[in-house]
Amino acid sequence: MESIEAILKDTETRMSKTLQTFKSEVLKIRTGRANPAILEGIRVDYYGTMLPLNQIATIATPEPRLLVVQPWDKNVIGEVEKAIRSSGLGLNPVNDGNVLKIPIPPLSEDRRRDLVKLVKKLAEEARIAIRNIRRDAIDQVKTLEKNKEISEDDRIRAEDKIQEIHDKYIKEINQAAEKKEHEIMEE
Repeated sequence: MESIEAILKDTETRMSKTLQTFKSEVLKIRTGRANPAILEGIRVDYYGTMLPLNQIATIATPEPRLLVVQPWDKNVIGEVEKAIRSSGLGLNPVNDGNVLKIPIPPLSEDRRRDLVKLVKKLAEEARIAIRNIRRDAIDQVKTLEKNKEISEDDRIRAEDKIQEIHDKYIKEINQAAEKKEHEIMEE
């Protein structure tokens, strides 16, 4: 038998994971500033094994428009450069033999608008996921009531609590999206 507490806890956990996924996706969107997170997801052929870039190199941002990637093993600098160039991020690293300097070009107005649209799309997908989780939780509570495991009052209280959790996560998604849109549009 599932309890209301278990349903609420599961709902909170699932909504929290949805929010974290959204935030990590938004972090990867390139603004006009250098951010090591844009290189997340790049995998490098390290002696026959595909490894994440951050596991074989240090990534620093010494200037607002410059990333510096310093592989711990100097022999793989060519592979790192190749992985960054072929990542589809539109970045062109400059190899000086020891480190890769990656200038972050300023974004055009059209590109900024496209990125804002992408943020809005990701935010809407996250909101839909949150609403689906809410619907599932409410269905579970209604099933408990139908099976006479809880009273109508308990169901109403549980639905109110589920709605509160939903509202909290929707608000956080909206704030994160708004912050990223502002970041993209400012120069």
